[in-house]
Amino acid sequence: MANRIEWVGANTRLLRQIAAEFRETRPFAGMTIGTGIHLEPKTVALLLTLKDGGARLVATGNLNTTQADAVAYLRERGITVIGEATRDSIKHQGFLREVLASQPDILLDNGGDLFDLWRQAPTGNLIGGTEETTSGRARLEPLRSSLNLPILVINDSPIKQFAENEHAVGQSVLESYMRITNRVTNGQRVTVFGYGACGRGVALNFKGAHAKVSVVDRDPLKRLQAHLDGYDTPPRDEAIVSADLIVTVTGGGRILGDKDMPLFKDNVILANAGHFPTEIDNAALTGSSEVVATDVFSDGMASLKLRDGRTIHIIAEGHMVNLAGARPLGNSIESMDLGFALQARCLEAVALRRVDAASCVVPVPDDINERVANAYLDLCYQSAKSASSPA
Repeated sequence: MANRIEWVGANTRLLRQIAAEFRETRPFAGMTIGTGIHLEPKTVALLLTLKDGGARLVATGNLNTTQADAVAYLRERGITVIGEATRDSIKHQGFLREVLASQPDILLDNGGDLFDLWRQAPTGNLIGGTEETTSGRARLEPLRSSLNLPILVINDSPIKQFAENEHAVGQSVLESYMRITNRVTNGQRVTVFGYGACGRGVALNFKGAHAKVSVVDRDPLKRLQAHLDGYDTPPRDEAIVSADLIVTVTGGGRILGDKDMPLFKDNVILANAGHFPTEIDNAALTGSSEVVATDVFSDGMASLKLRDGRTIHIIAEGHMVNLAGARPLGNSIESMDLGFALQARCLEAVALRRVDAASCVVPVPDDINERVANAYLDLCYQSAKSASSPA
């Protein structure tokens, strides 16, 4: 294998299986699929699978996660990629509008950006699509009446919740933190904001790495769950004051900003694992009058020196730590293979009109969940049986 993209492609076994089927069935023949999703090696495997199904692909990335190698690889294989890596939200909006200008029949959205823009200026040929994230679902749910299209939410699949969010996100956030900072986790006090599936995974992985983990969540039921899972659940300010590392993973809006500066421990590290780069208000923190100097390292770590002598470190300007830091690898191949198999099957269902507008911003249908689960387990069984067979 010549590069990491090909390594990923060789290890996305479900997508390879689906791609072989799609080359025969061509469910997207004559259709354009517009996408706004992280462009990295695992999404390359998904987009090439959809192309094998007959789709014309017009793709752009998300803020600060687009990888140049992935863009080049897709373009070489006939996929239209708009734009490049950017941290400029206005420029990013322009890329998204270019995707919509291609008159897509189906959208594969990540954060609700494309569907929200389409809603403001609809075109007649869009028949529906998918939304990847919790953040996107929360954004699109209040807009159901104006969207009035089948939109299947991948993140609401139990497979996505436990395979990718709980297991893979937690693992990749821990791995990214250790790779970027080269700091010990043993005995460190880690505060996790958000105890959804991703937050549970982050907390569990840092706990497994011998950190002392506290959890903050607005929902008292989530706090109770975290308490029963063995985590400290102190009041918000106490959780900030004690933390050596704070990880935000709520999928919501602004969590930490300049008003929290008096609370931060000297040398605290701030990292965001939520989809949008808003949970840590990087602009407010770096622009605070309390900051007297800023050092930025080549791996994306910024150190803010405060008037009182304390230092605050922010990873990747508050963008997704596992996809925007140094050598961004994201979640494990196998977990994304499962999630992207759900994407492929859901997009197939939309293309073949197996779902209608009554399925507007709803979870993945049970039959698709079961089909993907069975296919993955069959592959695992076949692999185990092959390994145990005599040579």
